[in-house]
Amino acid sequence: MNVPLPPDGALASPSGDALARSFRYLYRAPLLLWHLLVDLPLVLLLITPLTAGLRWRGGERLDHRLIRAWSAGLMRVFGFRLHRVGTPVSGATLFVANHVSWVDIVVLHSQRMMGFVAKREISQWPLVGWLAARGETIYHQRGNQESLGGVLHEMLARLRAGRSVGVFPEGRTRDGRELGPFHARIFLAAVEAGAPVQPVALRYGVGGAAQSIVAFQPNESFFANFLRLLGEPARSTDVVFLAPIEPGDADGRRRIAEIARERIALAMRRST
Repeated sequence: MNVPLPPDGALASPSGDALARSFRYLYRAPLLLWHLLVDLPLVLLLITPLTAGLRWRGGERLDHRLIRAWSAGLMRVFGFRLHRVGTPVSGATLFVANHVSWVDIVVLHSQRMMGFVAKREISQWPLVGWLAARGETIYHQRGNQESLGGVLHEMLARLRAGRSVGVFPEGRTRDGRELGPFHARIFLAAVEAGAPVQPVALRYGVGGAAQSIVAFQPNESFFANFLRLLGEPARSTDVVFLAPIEPGDADGRRRIAEIARERIALAMRRST
């Protein structure tokens, strides 16, 4: 059953008049080029096996901190003003979030390093596919049970090794107007690893009012969505880390999936 999200205004079309949109392209395009051609190479130069053991303040790995900083910078270029609510769990954790757009992965990476489970098609997207590989993405071929088995095996291995994984249990992006069902099988790795599951609500715009703007429009390609969002007005974005579901809090993957979805749905209905 799909859960309706808060009503939003004229969300299926780009926001703002043509002149304002042109102005945003005029100053954001150079910022984007700088972030891709200058900031990104600097980050990659510092992410090497030699620096993997270095730690940032608070014990965070230096390479993870750099990836988070670059991701946050990319979101600033696009006008997303990020606000974290709550605290991400440390250590091996399965993070689960509602899925709106490609932006979700970048937003979550700005807050906490995690290897995402994503559709294999993303590996072919310009730039994003390459960046996803650097971000330890686990690729899944939709509709392929053998692929899903391999994904679950890799998720379990990472969680047992003390690493975190991020998934979108809806399985695909939607139009931003509803929260779809959560597939319970993806929670199996957390159950077998004895790892906590932390739901995360992603709210674009005040109270989630811009979900449908950020979402892919009908027949909209990644590149078209990318360009459209680059010209959108600046807007607040809440990354809401909800109460984690600890091992033993729920009996089985289906109940964990239900609880995670309930918490995200409740957070999406709140305005603050």
